[in-house]
Amino acid sequence: MSNSTPFARPELPKRFYTSVAITETPAGLAVTLDGRPVKTPARRPLTVPAKPVAEAIAAEWQAQGERIDPATMPATRLANTIIDGVVDNPAPVRADLARFAETDMLFYRAGEPERLVERQRQRWDPVLAWAEERLGARFLLAEGVMHVAQPENSLAAVRDHLEGFSDGFSVAALHQATTLTGSVLLALALADGRLTLEEAWSLAHLDEDWNIEQWGADDEAMALRERRFEEMQAAALMLASRPDRPAS
Repeated sequence: MSNSTPFARPELPKRFYTSVAITETPAGLAVTLDGRPVKTPARRPLTVPAKPVAEAIAAEWQAQGERIDPATMPATRLANTIIDGVVDNPAPVRADLARFAETDMLFYRAGEPERLVERQRQRWDPVLAWAEERLGARFLLAEGVMHVAQPENSLAAVRDHLEGFSDGFSVAALHQATTLTGSVLLALALADGRLTLEEAWSLAHLDEDWNIEQWGADDEAMALRERRFEEMQAAALMLASRPDRPAS
């Protein structure tokens, strides 16, 4: 019988390189390790369209110690996912994003206590007002979690706006921001520059932060939240650097 633990974490690979650099290629900016380009898990070249993204990925590789830990490399992981699974056909991811507008977190409000109701109103309603002005979409609100059908013309407005995200990096980064916040409207406002990263993250955790104020924080939950914020940072960086971002 084997003495190994059945669910033991696989041993991390040893760092095999000394220098990390960024190189321009016809396909984009590549990160190199001792002069050799980094490859994705599918063995495709890890190239990105924007210098800030390449710099973030290079910094993650440079920060590795004796062993390489992918868990500490959110920008690299997101880029790998995009290159291997999204860039060739971003349309399905864009369509999934549009479906988030049917059940956006911002539509579902607390009925009580009144202080929470008012906090949601004060902090979430401006995002809905932005969506009406920027996208031409008005949405219906509901108390509790019972589903409320949104107007088809509003959902169509979201779909039309999403067509402005033309490349796989933009679409995938927007999708990651949406899944992490539970709100495509927060992700779109972040991409548009209406919200900062910190503002979008705070609005996404309004209910959670309310509960923390009442009952205190759970250390494990807060550690998970911090890891998710690092993933959000990677998505926000790609959205801020996207080549199809309209001029402000």
